[in-house]
Amino acid sequence: MTTIVYPARLIRTMGRTNPTAEAVAVRDGKVVGVGTVAELEHLPGAVVDRQFANQVLVPGFVEAHSHVFGGGVWTHTYVGYFGRTDPSGGYWPGCSTIDEVLSRLARAEEALPAGAPLMAWGLDPIYLSGERLVGRHLDTVSETRPIFVMHASSHLATVNAALRRSEGITAASTTPGVVRDEHGEPNGELQEPAAISLAGDVWKRFVGEFGTDEAKWSFARDGCNNGHTLLADLGASGFTERQLDSWRRVTEDPAFPARILVAASPFGSAGSVEELAAQVVSLRDQSTERLHFGVIKLILDGSIQGFTARLNWPFYFDPPAGADPNGLWLIPPEQMPELVSVFHRAGLTVHCHCNGDQAVDVFLDAVEAALATHPRADHRHTVQHCQLTTAAQYRRMAALGMCANIFSNHIFYWGDQHRQFTVGPERAAAMDACGTAEALGISYSFHSDSPVTPLGHLQVMWCAVNRQTASGFELGAEERISAASALYAATLGAAHQLKLDHLVGSIEVGKYADFAVLDDDPLTVDPSQLRDIGVWGTVLSGVPQPAGANQ
Repeated sequence: MTTIVYPARLIRTMGRTNPTAEAVAVRDGKVVGVGTVAELEHLPGAVVDRQFANQVLVPGFVEAHSHVFGGGVWTHTYVGYFGRTDPSGGYWPGCSTIDEVLSRLARAEEALPAGAPLMAWGLDPIYLSGERLVGRHLDTVSETRPIFVMHASSHLATVNAALRRSEGITAASTTPGVVRDEHGEPNGELQEPAAISLAGDVWKRFVGEFGTDEAKWSFARDGCNNGHTLLADLGASGFTERQLDSWRRVTEDPAFPARILVAASPFGSAGSVEELAAQVVSLRDQSTERLHFGVIKLILDGSIQGFTARLNWPFYFDPPAGADPNGLWLIPPEQMPELVSVFHRAGLTVHCHCNGDQAVDVFLDAVEAALATHPRADHRHTVQHCQLTTAAQYRRMAALGMCANIFSNHIFYWGDQHRQFTVGPERAAAMDACGTAEALGISYSFHSDSPVTPLGHLQVMWCAVNRQTASGFELGAEERISAASALYAATLGAAHQLKLDHLVGSIEVGKYADFAVLDDDPLTVDPSQLRDIGVWGTVLSGVPQPAGANQ
């Protein structure tokens, strides 16, 4: 019986009774003691391992809203505005103009074999000055090769004329979300899943990379590189046996560097919602140490920066020409009460994508109706994104026993655009309101929604603590939270939402020995430097996982 004692410069446990420590002892993958080296070195079979003596240990970060396709998109060309580092450590400079986007696409097109489509991701026209990048711009890259470019939000895509011809996307197309020019012809922009799926075989090839074993490994490597030990894949589909076999195969490999929670969704599910609920209940009971189930994901509206989210009056501030007056519903609101009720009665936790405040109202109404007919304690139903959630809505969420997962990264990545175009300065200052959620007693966390924004809770914490936009503007200073609150949200707050806080989220006896290994203390560095703290890697079940080791 071996007990490994890891001393560190400092250990922040997130436990109430022992908030800091000098060392942690690990046996059989779990924490067996927290205290001083002198206290722990006398445990049976104790071996002191001093490799972290100069580092700071905190609980492994828990990402409660990301996507496994964050590992799969890197097989395609990145054309986003901000520079990004891929899971293998490669750096991709950002494309800050339309010409830079087209130039990168042209280089990628030259390297493709004849007949292969060109697929890319990360585009967000709202960043690019001048006219909006649409299909005719992609035609300058190729008039014959199909081109498919997914936007950063994953709620929109842009395609060229060759793809529209091959898939029959014409003026006669009636699917909502097919954006048209002044002549009524499709301009190449496809908004939300129904319209995006019109890209047919090219769309299927694009998403085909997302379900592979390698995508899952890349997803986990990215997590390890950024201090995460548990990643929630809040996907949007049902479970096939092939998908389940892939998840089991990778997570059963001893070298796999993360725990995974996989959500299910009625989108793409072959059976009824009742059958899906029964399947997820069965899978929840089959959860292993590294693979967990039990969460349902619903997507109610779209993207604010894509002008497809559902907002309450006065709707959008300065929408582009041709934009829908108030976004798109991805689930008809009248269907939500029964949909939520089915999963609620089954004892599952429902997480619902609600970017706009109108969507939040619809989800809260559905949860309230479910609780009225089937009272249930500790359900932890969660509003995901909470971009425009108001104080009144947070008070209502508190009364209903709900949680919030707040997209604080939006403050940096789209804060300037929200002030100028989407919702205007007053509502933008109140977006992603961690301060209000905390003041009203909501159990909350925050997230990256990777690959929408880069995976990494130090960046997410920095956004919630500083609320600084990409231009350096301080957006809604009253909604800032402390670094201590941010660290809690990144660990125990997220674990609580996923109903896994009895296993992870703090460094306490009996829990998994999952740690983030940092070069500095998040609670004592200057708050403006939070995102600059170096990450050595993680410890998972007591086993060190250096960043980059599995690349």
